[in-house]
Amino acid sequence: MKPRAVKTLCIDVGGSGIKAIVLDATGKALTERMRIETPQPATPEACLLVIAQLAAAQGAFDRVSVGFPGVVVDGVTRSAPNLSPEWAGFGLTAAIETMTSKPARAANDAGVQGLGVIEGKGVEAVITLGTGMGFGLYVDGRYVPNIELAHHPFRKNKTYEERVGHAALLSVGKKAWNKRVSEVFTQLEPILNYRVLYVGGGNSRLVKPETLPDNVRIVDNLAGLLGGIRLWA
Repeated sequence: MKPRAVKTLCIDVGGSGIKAIVLDATGKALTERMRIETPQPATPEACLLVIAQLAAAQGAFDRVSVGFPGVVVDGVTRSAPNLSPEWAGFGLTAAIETMTSKPARAANDAGVQGLGVIEGKGVEAVITLGTGMGFGLYVDGRYVPNIELAHHPFRKNKTYEERVGHAALLSVGKKAWNKRVSEVFTQLEPILNYRVLYVGGGNSRLVKPETLPDNVRIVDNLAGLLGGIRLWA
């Protein structure tokens, strides 16, 4: 099979929705993006049923990539703060391979999103603003996996996620939330000294462009799926 002909089913598991699309090796979409709300409670069994439904609707594919909202080590999920405690120690890629009869790879969802947008030069970082806050760090295009910055203490005895996650947005309103997001940029830049910080996730659309530093860019949320093909690079 020619490399370009390889079809990747890209799955993005989120706290509010699970998305899927099939891409060719260049990142071209071969199907329409589909989304189904994340089941509650979001146990492995319930989420796999949704993934199976999405996979069946997407047609033919040769391999599967999964972005998962938590720590993933060698295809095993270690945590899932916005899903269910039952994900601790769950063999995600093995379950996907059994379900689809195709090879599968999985990584943290913010990490996968960054793979879809980074330029591969110097230090780059990504944060995702959705149900929680995701984070990814890259050095010359290489992903540094599973840095759970979102759960590190930030301000007023609260973590980054508690300050800028979706619950905080609903609690304090868009104006105050945007101020908090700007505080995240101010905090991270002198620590990480990134060349570019990319901001994605469903709530990134609410960030005011005029408040962004020159080296911060809003990216399309579709990157969470497009990065899936780079898990196979």
